[in-house]
Amino acid sequence: MRTPTRNGRRPRVRPDVFDAVVAGVLVAWMVLSILTKTAEPGQHANTVWTYLLAVGLSAPYAVHRRHPMIALTVLLAALLAFALGGYAAFPGVSAFALLFGIALHADRRQALTALLATAAALTVAVLVQPSGIVDRASLISTALATLVCWLGGQNLRQRRARWAALRAQNARLEREREERARRAVTEERLRIARELHDVVAHAMSVIAVQSGVANHLIDTQPGTAREALAAIESTSRSALVEMRQLLGVLRHDDGDTGAPALAPAPGLADVGGLIRQVADGGLDATVRVQGPAVAVPPGVDRSAYRIVQEALTNAIKHGGPRAEILLAYSDSDLTIEVTNDDPAGRGGPRLVNAGHGIIGMRERVAVYGGEFSASPRPGGGFRVAARLPFANSGP
Repeated sequence: MRTPTRNGRRPRVRPDVFDAVVAGVLVAWMVLSILTKTAEPGQHANTVWTYLLAVGLSAPYAVHRRHPMIALTVLLAALLAFALGGYAAFPGVSAFALLFGIALHADRRQALTALLATAAALTVAVLVQPSGIVDRASLISTALATLVCWLGGQNLRQRRARWAALRAQNARLEREREERARRAVTEERLRIARELHDVVAHAMSVIAVQSGVANHLIDTQPGTAREALAAIESTSRSALVEMRQLLGVLRHDDGDTGAPALAPAPGLADVGGLIRQVADGGLDATVRVQGPAVAVPPGVDRSAYRIVQEALTNAIKHGGPRAEILLAYSDSDLTIEVTNDDPAGRGGPRLVNAGHGIIGMRERVAVYGGEFSASPRPGGGFRVAARLPFANSGP
C-alpha cells in the first residue's frame, strides 16, 4: 500500500488506494446525509434508488486519475438523476470533490471541460428543486463553490509542477556536481600518472646509464664506478621522495589534519638540481634564460619542470652528450626549448615514436591551451619546444 522509502522520506500512500479511500468517505457522507436529512415539501421519500445514486455520485472519484471523463460522466448523470428524483440530500459535495480531483490530475482541456459540465449540471440540479427550498443565494453560492474547487485544483497542480521542476533541476545539478567530481578525480589521476611516469622514467634512465658505467669500470676504475653507484643512490632516493609525495596525495584528503607534511612539487627553481642529476647520467646540460623571469602560476611551473625533465630523460636515453635548455619568459607565456646534439643521428625517428614521454608532454601543454612540437634537428639531435600561456591560467 505504500511506496518504498527513499532518501529518508516517509513512505507515501499509493494514489489508487488514496482515491479509493476518498471515494469511500464520499459514499459514507452521502449515505449519512440521506439518513439524517428530512424531506421538505415537494421532495420524495428516499428509496433504494437513492442509495444507489449516492454510490454513483461518490464511487467515480476512485478512477478519476485514469479515466477522468468517464468518472465525470457517471457522476453528473447520477447528479441529474438525483436532482430530478427530488430526493432530500444535496449531492454537490461529491461533484465538488471530483471537480477538484480532475482539475488537479487531468490535463487542462479535460479540467476546463469538467468545470463547464459540472457548473451546468449543478445549475440544473438547483433550478429543478421545489420552490422554497433554494433561492438565488443558493444558486450563487453553488456557482462560487464550483469555481473555487476548480481553481484550487488548478493552483495545486501548478504548484506541484513547479515542485517537480525544482526537484528535476536539483537532481540535474546534483548529477552535474557528481560528474564534475568524477572528472576532477580522473584528471587528478591522469596528472599523478604523468608525474609518476616522469619521475620513474627520469630516474630509471639515469640509473641505467650509471649502472652500465659502474659495471664496465668496476674492475679497472673502481673510483669512477663508486661515483656512478653514488649517483644511482642519489637519483633513486630523490625518485623515492617524489613518489612518496605523489602517493601521499592519494592517501590523504586535503582536510586530513593528520596527514604528514608533503614537500612542494618541483618547479623551474629546481632545474639546477635536475641538471646535476642528468650530469651524473653523462649528459652535459646548460640553461639559458631569455627575458626577465616573471612569476608563473604553480601549475605552469610544475608542468614546465616536468617537460624539461622528460626532454632531458629522452636525451639521456636516445640523444648525444650535450643539451641546452632555453626558458623564454614574457608577460603572458613561457616558452621552453630543449635541444640536444647527436651527430650520429641516433635520436630522431626513435624519439618521434616514443611512448608516454612525448604524449605526457603534449598533454601537459594541451591543458593550458599551448603549443608543442618535438622533431629531429637537421644534422642530428632533437628539439622539444613548448609554449605555456599563463595569463588566464589557474593553479
